Amino acid sequence: MRSDTDRRRPCVVVSQPMYFPWAGMLEQIKHADVFVHYDDVQFARGFFNRVQIKTRTGISWLTVPLAGQRRGQLINEVQIDYRTDWRRSHLGQLSQAYEDAPFKADMLALVDAVLSAGHQSLACLAQASMAALVAYFPTIGADTTFMTASEMNVPGASTQRLIALCRALNAATYLTGHGARNYLDHEAFEAHGIDVSYMDYGCTEYAQLHGAFTPYVSALDLIANLGPDGLTKIRGQALPWRNFLAPSTAQELSL
Repeated sequence: MRSDTDRRRPCVVVSQPMYFPWAGMLEQIKHADVFVHYDDVQFARGFFNRVQIKTRTGISWLTVPLAGQRRGQLINEVQIDYRTDWRRSHLGQLSQAYEDAPFKADMLALVDAVLSAGHQSLACLAQASMAALVAYFPTIGADTTFMTASEMNVPGASTQRLIALCRALNAATYLTGHGARNYLDHEAFEAHGIDVSYMDYGCTEYAQLHGAFTPYVSALDLIANLGPDGLTKIRGQALPWRNFLAPSTAQELSL
């Protein structure tokens, strides 16, 4: 049984900033007392600069073009390429894809506000896009403190860096997404008095345009279709890692 002292220690999420991510990221934020943008790790192919949306012809990608990448570059070092008008393209794609969505105007206004700021780095753009989603559903992050790893001056790499970040925040629990199951040293966290939990994502269905429901698209889809009521679809629970990895509950998602 967790002591009263442990109850006062925070649940921490550490995640790379992502461009208008899926609703599962909002579920993690909802459960986090502290959310750390992991911006000073190596950039790799993923959802940092791209995200899926639904269209009449199927799934499409919104991709932010990047400038002059070099091997080993950190996410917060990656610059955005503005030589093409990709912002207008993204707004145009969203406008067309969600032409019949009841809250299209809300969604487009949110995206336009983020893109109009002219962020130069990918990390800043991605963090701003996540902040805009949270602001649209204000109760999601009402009790969450947001921090940036590069500003915390905590050294290390891999699991040891995550443990160090959690220790710096006096974390009781480290909450993570499914991809960490492939590399995380769970016992190492426990050796430092930190529990590990995984998100059991809600993936709650709602009325979407363009065919069968899929949760694995930008949370902009949730806003366009449900507006503020989308808050009711941001569910999901935290599972202790042993429960999550047990054969009866383990899932093959890599999110």
